[in-house]
Amino acid sequence: MKEQIMRALLALILTASTALAQGGRAGEFDYYVLALSWSPTWCALDGDARGAAQCEDAADTGWVLHGLWPQYDRGWPANCQTTEPAPSRAMTRDMADIMGSSGLAWHQWKKHGTCSGLSAPAYYALSREAFAGITRPDVFRNLTRPIRVPAKVMEEAFLKENPQLGPDGVTITCRAGRIQEARICLSKALVPVACGPDVVRDCALSDALFDPIR
Repeated sequence: MKEQIMRALLALILTASTALAQGGRAGEFDYYVLALSWSPTWCALDGDARGAAQCEDAADTGWVLHGLWPQYDRGWPANCQTTEPAPSRAMTRDMADIMGSSGLAWHQWKKHGTCSGLSAPAYYALSREAFAGITRPDVFRNLTRPIRVPAKVMEEAFLKENPQLGPDGVTITCRAGRIQEARICLSKALVPVACGPDVVRDCALSDALFDPIR
């Protein structure tokens, strides 16, 4: 009987977490997560197989804007109902210089931008402003070969180049043993804030693979 109760509670918690991560009212959230993706990692795991333009040698792509995500203190809204028109093809195409592709720009609007309470042009403009406000450490662009590095070193590099950030406002994520993203928490006015428990999931690897820019 006790085991059945525990299973029921677990199912309820999982259901509640899923519900929290879907829907939501546009404009009602606590802060943003600025997600910066290391392009060589995405290319190695996904992009090369898709023939993505950002993975071509001539693209010279390093940190790209994955997205600017509205976030609750716990959980996040997604795919919100909004009266704002969808972005035009020209709008999404114009974001490809920092996002890698117009397809990603469209996906980010649909999943996250609709929850911002902003129009598509305003959301993209704020995303660009947030991206420009963070200095991506130049040291990563100077690599000529793959290296193994503690994920903590990546976090420290971002903190050194961005003294306005606090140690609780940056987290590094890994995927398949590789450095994947730097995620930075910002207020609605793009002021650095501490990340909530749903965001602070630091990669603990001491030998994460980090590929150079092609």
